[in-house]
Amino acid sequence: MRFVRRKIVQLLVVLLCVTFLSFLLLELLPGDTATRLCAGAGGQECVDQKRAEFRLDDPMPVRYVRWLGDAVTGDLGTSARNAQPVSEALAERMPVTIELLLYSQFLALLVAVPLAFAAAKRAGGVLDRTSSATLFMLLAVPNFVLAMLLIWIFPVTLGIGNATGYTPFSDGPIASLVSLTIPAICLAVAEMAVYMRLLRTDLIATMQEDFIAMARAKGMSPRRVLYGHAFKPSTFSIITVIGLNFGRLIGGAVILEVIFGLNGLGGYTYAAIQGQDYVPVQGAIVVIACVYVLVNFLVDLLYAALDPRIRHARALA
Repeated sequence: MRFVRRKIVQLLVVLLCVTFLSFLLLELLPGDTATRLCAGAGGQECVDQKRAEFRLDDPMPVRYVRWLGDAVTGDLGTSARNAQPVSEALAERMPVTIELLLYSQFLALLVAVPLAFAAAKRAGGVLDRTSSATLFMLLAVPNFVLAMLLIWIFPVTLGIGNATGYTPFSDGPIASLVSLTIPAICLAVAEMAVYMRLLRTDLIATMQEDFIAMARAKGMSPRRVLYGHAFKPSTFSIITVIGLNFGRLIGGAVILEVIFGLNGLGGYTYAAIQGQDYVPVQGAIVVIACVYVLVNFLVDLLYAALDPRIRHARALA
């Protein structure tokens, strides 16, 4: 419990720093919401009225503290463009982004884990070299380029799938996954190479450990040794990278959601930036930061479940 309490305090400090720095950076951007809303009509009188309405003339620290006090209660402000509460808009769009991220990670692991096992069995073999070279070539392709290519191949040329749009999960899980398959592949391809090489390297290193030699000496089959004894200790690196990747994948999802017309967190943030509506941007940053620190907190707890030595060390700390 002491570890959990200490970790929660650290996460709260991280969130506080992230929100303050993002608020400061948004403050330094040219232009403001009032000028954008009054563009082409109203003149300076309109700008002054909007600045007073949104209290933009208050000092930045004052506005940050006021925003933070509201955010703690769940009030992330209101969009100046459409007067929709930011928390309500994010709640509508988060399921799309979360489903896209989870689906992409599932596809990446679905390909990477079997390839890692096959490559670790015959390190340096034809399959090992071929799979590594192929996946690293795909890793070099930007996801937005891959998105354009897959749209041209499947929806345009072959008539398979949709180039844009999203089917809610509540309207049918299969239809929802089908609508996200192409963008999920675009996100997953880059992760396949990283996950495959990490797990392969850790499996090869684990197979050299003394407890593996003991398992072999007991007459266990190579399959049981690999899957039953070597796999679990080899997952720490890949679990760490999966946790760290969530924040980066949300950034990649911004581009893909715009390309595929998905009404998710990325598309919402992009539209708010385009409209210089910074209250929704700040709210989106908070949600991304919360997801990022929460996932990494769960990763830390998972370490203890996978390795009793970590659990005992934390109990003694």
